[in-house]
Amino acid sequence: MTKTFTAATIEEAKALAEKEFGISQDKIQFVVLEEPKKSLFGKLKGEAKLEATIEDSKPQLAASYIKEVFSKMGYEVSIDIKEDDNGAVLDISGDNVEEIIGKKGEVLDSLQYLSSLVCNRIDREYYRISIDCNGFRERRKAQLERLARKIGNNVKKSGRSAALEPMNPYDRRIIHSVITDIEGVTSHSKGEEPYRKVIISSTEKRRYDNKGRRNNKRFNNNKGYDIVSSFEKEYKKPKPEDDMGSSGLYTKIDL
Repeated sequence: MTKTFTAATIEEAKALAEKEFGISQDKIQFVVLEEPKKSLFGKLKGEAKLEATIEDSKPQLAASYIKEVFSKMGYEVSIDIKEDDNGAVLDISGDNVEEIIGKKGEVLDSLQYLSSLVCNRIDREYYRISIDCNGFRERRKAQLERLARKIGNNVKKSGRSAALEPMNPYDRRIIHSVITDIEGVTSHSKGEEPYRKVIISSTEKRRYDNKGRRNNKRFNNNKGYDIVSSFEKEYKKPKPEDDMGSSGLYTKIDL
């Protein structure tokens, strides 16, 4: 990647490049295009202009893009890059940045999508970029896990299905993961993006008495209660899930 920087002096132009790329000057290749000239009285005339080139990795490209977006919105941020076998996590930190990431992380999701496009356009080999901000993802995960347990247990008691609000694939995966650990309920996703939502349903068969009232106990062929049928065992098997590049943290569920 090559960019041109202009400043009053060569040193200032190099400093601009260092700030823009987020790396030290010794990792940047500089080519001086113009130097300011001294007048008869010793004052500098004109500006310094140089080209700065770096061999960016994909995470660095993504980080540079994110910094540029935040800068245009008036925010100064720093980005910590952590690479692993599945890609890289870019953790954004800065003053008051939480106020623009969105209550449910909508801005983070958009930046994650756009920065992935930016860094993956240089070749056809996909590289996974995840974006976090001051621990938001972990807080959101904990919130969704509590919600899934609450709704799952309500469905288990009432036998009535419940539909959650539309969520992105990452959030839906968290819900599915929790539901697989609750006996007597299952989950699947329904609808088209961006309105795709999770449906939580009971897997227990119910019978009605002679007055049409629902009996909350499981029943199997008039032989007694609390017998898990082969149908239920089959129903509780993990369901297919879109491969979102997860590292095995969640079971495979239809998102």
